[in-house]
This record gives sequence, C-alpha cells and structure tokens, in this order.
Amino acid sequence: MNATTWRIGYWLNAIQSTFVGLLRVWSVPLVLMLSLASGYTTYYGLSFFIVDWIALIITIAVQSIIVISTLELASIHWHANPGRYLSVLVSLLIALLVSVSFSYFKFYEFSRHDALRLERFEAIQAGVDAYLDAVTDLESQLMARQQQRIEKAAAETSQAYMGSHPAMSGEFRHLIGKGRFYTHFSEILQSERDQQKKLESRFAAMDQQVTRLRRNLQAFSTHLGDESMHRGFMDSFQQLEETVDNLVAGYGVKPLKPPHLDSWGEFSQGITPSFAMWENLSLFALASAAMVDFFTLALSWRLEFSAPGPLTEEEKRLAYQGLRQFSEFTINRNDELEFVFQRSELERARRYSDWSRLFIVAMLLNRGFLRKISRRTVEFAPNLYPVIGEQMRLSGDQDTHSEHPLLALMKQKGYGS
Repeated sequence: MNATTWRIGYWLNAIQSTFVGLLRVWSVPLVLMLSLASGYTTYYGLSFFIVDWIALIITIAVQSIIVISTLELASIHWHANPGRYLSVLVSLLIALLVSVSFSYFKFYEFSRHDALRLERFEAIQAGVDAYLDAVTDLESQLMARQQQRIEKAAAETSQAYMGSHPAMSGEFRHLIGKGRFYTHFSEILQSERDQQKKLESRFAAMDQQVTRLRRNLQAFSTHLGDESMHRGFMDSFQQLEETVDNLVAGYGVKPLKPPHLDSWGEFSQGITPSFAMWENLSLFALASAAMVDFFTLALSWRLEFSAPGPLTEEEKRLAYQGLRQFSEFTINRNDELEFVFQRSELERARRYSDWSRLFIVAMLLNRGFLRKISRRTVEFAPNLYPVIGEQMRLSGDQDTHSEHPLLALMKQKGYGS
C-alpha cells in the first residue's frame, strides 16, 4: 500500500475520531442536563412526602446511581462477573423505579392542569345553575302568593260591594254600594296590586343581575386563568345573592342556600400529589416521566465508564507487541475483534509465563481500549483499531506475508490492507 493511500486513511480516521470525540464530549453535558431535569421532577414529587433537605439528598443519590450504574453496566458483561452485573442491574432498576414514580406526580399535575380547572369550573357552573333555578322557583312562588292575595282582596272587595261580606252585620248587611266596608277592602286590593307591581319591578332588576352573572360566567369560562374575570363573576354573584336575601327577608320565606364557589386561590391551586393518582393512571404522564430517564440511560450507556486516555508512543508499541503474543482471535457478533487472553492448554503444559502480555491486557482494559466479555475473553474497543493499524504500518507488517491471526482479522476490519 502506498503512502498516499495511508494518508487518506489517516485523515478519514482523524475526521471520524474527531467527530466521535465531539459527540462523546457533547454527551456529557446532555447527560448532566437530563439528570438535572429528572432530578427536579423527582424532587418535586418527593418533597410532598418528606422534608425538603432529605428529598434533595435522596434525589441526588438516585440520579447519581442511574448515571453511574448505567456507565458501569455498559462496561461489564454477564459472563465476566454475574454477581457484580446483577448487583449493578438491581441498583439501576430500583433507582429508575424511584425516579419515574415520583417524577410521575409532576407530569400528572402538568397533564391534568387544564382538565382540573375545567372540572372546577364545571362544578362552579353546576352550583350557579342550581342556585339560579332556585331563584326562578322563588320568583314563581312569591308571584303566585301575591296573586292569591290579590284574588282574595278582589273577592272581599266584591263581597263588600254586594253587602255579603262575612264581616258585615246588622244594617250594613245586604246593602249594595260603595260604603265604608267597600272603601276599606278596595284600599286593600289596591295595596296588593301596588305590591305586585313593586315585586315585578324587583324581579326585573334581579333578572338583569342574573343576566350579568351569566355573562360574567361565560366570559370567565373562556379565560380560566384570568383572576380579574373570576373576580368579576364573583362580584356579580354576590350582588345577586344580596338582592335575593333582601327579597326573602321582606316576604318571610325560607332563605336560599348559596352554593360553595371556589375562591381564586382554591380555583387556581395545583394538585397535591398522592398515591391515589395511580388509580387514575395517566399514560401520557407516565410515558413523559419515563422518557427523561430513558434518554439519560441511553446516553450514559453510550459513554465508556473509563474515559480512554491517550497512549504514548511507547505504550502503543507495547500494546501492539503484547497483543501479537495472543493467537485465538475471532470477530464476534458485535463485529469487534475478540481474543482469549488466558493461556492455552499447550502453554500451560509448557509452563509458559504470560505475565507480560496479561499486563498489556490489564493496561488496555484500565485505559478503555479493551472490554471484558467473559472470564476468558476480551474485545477491542473502537478506539484501539487506529492504534494497532498505525503500529502495523510503522512496523511494515502489512507488506509481509505473515499469517498471524491478528493481522488477518485487522485486514478484514479495513486496517493494514
């Protein structure tokens, strides 16, 4: 392979490495911001059940466990250490359960905010409608009573004119005409008629107040978040209530019981979280609460638990020479180079000392260039291929006819060919 081809490959690899590096750097603040967002909603839910400072400590612990456990879980494998894998997985699941459960309260309140106000408005409207129906019944009752009084006064006036009124006796009985009895009952009749007109006038004024109340209630229904609209509606209702109370007191009838109407503080009050919210489960709120933690989990999973530090030139040569001492290489189902780092049966029989190559494996594992798959195998991390490819180019192995498994599989991966 000529130098021009290697230069193109070098620049392509540099561009790709830079891009991947930028993505990994950007992933860190993204994970932190998502953790803060999830922590806020978790703290919001916890603070309703325990004191604030304890809720804050638990929130920090929960979010830390989510990020750290995800990072650690991404770097270990089940076959490599089942006990540790299970302990980390259980810790992560418990932290996710706590985070999603208490974050649900915040998203539930947000999703139910408008619906809750609408329900409260419907309760107010139902109470007002029932009260206005009672006012209408009261008007009908008072008007019917007044009409009965007028009819009674008219009958007595007619009896007085004909001289047949029960109260008339002696020389006044059976005298037809307008006498003292007639004049007395005629004045009573006129008084009742005047009272009827006065009552109709008060009813007309009260009907105007009812119309104004309904108009203000309708205006409030379209601006449920406007305190001034609520105040205007409450003022009009109080005016009507005062008018009805005065009318009831003047005619001696049973007073009307006004409905309970929420003040602005009660109407605009948010939801107090409780576990009863789970009975009326909101899938949107649950999905929103889980979504934040899912993104945190996904981004944290893509990061390496051990940030790969750069290898010096000497370390690169040691890594290359150390890896060449292994022979059982293969490409696994993740399309990564995988090899067995333990001694083979033949090497054990020959009492082969493998401490130097194990040191290389441990160094690369610690630096994030290798990932442990099981008790016997490890795989290449993506950032190790350019290092080995560079060492192959410098050592001139790509121009040889060596059949070393490492060189052959590196050529399959696109390095050194």
